[in-house]
Amino acid sequence: MELQDTAETKRLRTQMVQLQVADQGITDPRVLVAMEKVPRHWFCPPGTSLQDAYGDHPLPIGWGATISQPWIVADMLQQLQLTGNEFVLEVGTGSGYNAALLGQLAQSVITVEIVPELAMRAKEVLHRSNYTNVIVHHGDGSLGWAASSPYHAIIVTAGAPAVPEVLANQLSIGGRMVIPVGDRQTQQLHILRKTATGLLLTVHSRCRFVLLHGQEGWQ
Repeated sequence: MELQDTAETKRLRTQMVQLQVADQGITDPRVLVAMEKVPRHWFCPPGTSLQDAYGDHPLPIGWGATISQPWIVADMLQQLQLTGNEFVLEVGTGSGYNAALLGQLAQSVITVEIVPELAMRAKEVLHRSNYTNVIVHHGDGSLGWAASSPYHAIIVTAGAPAVPEVLANQLSIGGRMVIPVGDRQTQQLHILRKTATGLLLTVHSRCRFVLLHGQEGWQ
């Protein structure tokens, strides 16, 4: 079945980007354009209303996962400072929505999902959406995807107890990583830049994500 993007969904998307994203301090024009282009409702569970698909809140997608609130999605992408030439790793594919946005913002994307059902569903929607520069893998994303490393940028879409060293090792010199770090209830967004002598850390806004599961996440 063909994915639909009507005048109404385009209107809701424009409204979402303006009111929930741009008016709330997101200024990166490439992020704003990408969010205008990608139909968020394509990545929501069947039966989701358009009001929920474009609402100012996270949205459950099953298996304990969510599509994050539009603002936090935009904020994380803005912190990556992508220019369009990067090779990006995403840890936690979820619905595939963030991967689709990354597909607009970067040259190519590897995304890893630990829940097989979510990985399969995201892979199907991304394929039907013609995101040929996004590859979905099922696996333990807390370990990254070493076979394709190094990456210019890494984004982790689940809360971790600490920055996994294995992910830092897969980041290229000059690359950036965005990851929520904290306890099981709340985290703070950590932005790391890798230099020849180590990692430079900036602690950004407070946030709340589902937990990062896997060998280097929460057990």
